[in-house]
Amino acid sequence: MTPDAAVLMAAYNRWMNRRMYEAAAQLPEAALRQDRGAFFGSIQATLNHIAVGDTIWLHRFAQPEAASALREALRHFPLPTSLRQELAGSFTELQRYRAALDAVIAQWAGTLTEARLEGELVYRNTAGKTFTRSWRQLVLHFFNHQTHHRGQASTLLFQAGIDVGATDLIALPTEEL
Repeated sequence: MTPDAAVLMAAYNRWMNRRMYEAAAQLPEAALRQDRGAFFGSIQATLNHIAVGDTIWLHRFAQPEAASALREALRHFPLPTSLRQELAGSFTELQRYRAALDAVIAQWAGTLTEARLEGELVYRNTAGKTFTRSWRQLVLHFFNHQTHHRGQASTLLFQAGIDVGATDLIALPTEEL
């Protein structure tokens, strides 16, 4: 992971989330909340989990003293206490949350430096266990986690009759960068 790669992944994240939510919006809310036997159950719960994970990690990334801009941006995004915590009461509210969070991610990714990525971050997981990991590894995990669960959501949407289309990083339009 490099600073340029983080910026690329933030752009891809924003683009794919927009497409994923536009595709999901074609379904009625009841279909979005229908348990489909996936790890998080429904399409909406899977999309919610991605937002939960992103919010938790951003709060961890905001710990260093130099991350005051990220801390300020997260004022409107309280730290979730569970990986399944519902962040919004409706799909429309979750879509707005996602779009705002993606703006924070894009801004934050643009601030990453080689010096930051070479350092380590001490953080606690949701169970309270402390870890020390390299920033490079954690930022890579952050973006990989999104992609992994969007793949699950894409499959659930396809099974519900909605094709999200190409999801490959190489399909990211240059105007999204």
